Amino acid sequence: MNSLNTYLIGDTLRSFREYKKLSIEELSEGVCTEEELSSFEKQVSYPDLETLNSLLRKLNVDLAYFFNVASKSSINYSNAVIRLINRYKRDWDYERIQEILDKELCNPIFQTDHLRQFLIWHQGICKFYLEKNLDEALELLYEAIDITNKKREDFNEREIEILTSIAILHKESNKFEEAISIFKKALDYFESLPDILDPRGKIRVYFGLAQALTEVCQYEESLIYCKTGIEYCITHELIYLLSSLYYQTGENLIKLFRKEEGLEYLDRAIYILKVQENKKFIKIIENEKDKLLHQW
Repeated sequence: MNSLNTYLIGDTLRSFREYKKLSIEELSEGVCTEEELSSFEKQVSYPDLETLNSLLRKLNVDLAYFFNVASKSSINYSNAVIRLINRYKRDWDYERIQEILDKELCNPIFQTDHLRQFLIWHQGICKFYLEKNLDEALELLYEAIDITNKKREDFNEREIEILTSIAILHKESNKFEEAISIFKKALDYFESLPDILDPRGKIRVYFGLAQALTEVCQYEESLIYCKTGIEYCITHELIYLLSSLYYQTGENLIKLFRKEEGLEYLDRAIYILKVQENKKFIKIIENEKDKLLHQW
């Protein structure tokens, strides 16, 4: 059965077992020893076809379906789903995200901790934006963190991103002081990481924190995080949220009665969006610019 090493036998077997709510003892009984099953799930060894088929009969899973799920091509499927959710999230299309979640939450492919965490995280986001239910949304987001970090200490990069979502939902609910506190905690966690795989997560924290500080009229402190975020974008050669950080800088400067400087940053924001051909956000920023100038 050397060919089994081309499949994710261990992860898939464990996912089906946990999905069916069976312990190692219950599944192995009458088929193999607990030690052998544990070894199969850790992919230290592989079951022969007869043993595997016996385990799958207890799980009520068809052998062909199991191999389809266990195929390493299923990694491409899960990655494609994650990319699609992230794309819809950028477009604020939470209805589409919820449609995907309804389909995939019970899919055995997504029962590993890492993938299940991703889905529950986005289920929480959808709960807030589609149902306006902050309490249930936060409950789901903390549940997602607890999958990999029950003590909620020493957060890894994914967990910090979920914590950032928690801060954003507080900000969106006008709970600005809570949001600021959580954003700063997320930033501290980012600073403690030896390396950051996706710098965009840290940029989200800079921007969200700057926004929340502006809302409580802490314009000078907001400017610090805006400019730090802009420098971080430039250092990492990223355009992600750069226009938003320029806009937030401009808003702060105008509210500090530094109108000319502020207009310069607003124009930079619009210029970047024009390069991106992002007509939707150009219109939003131009409308906000008109409101700012009318107020100040």
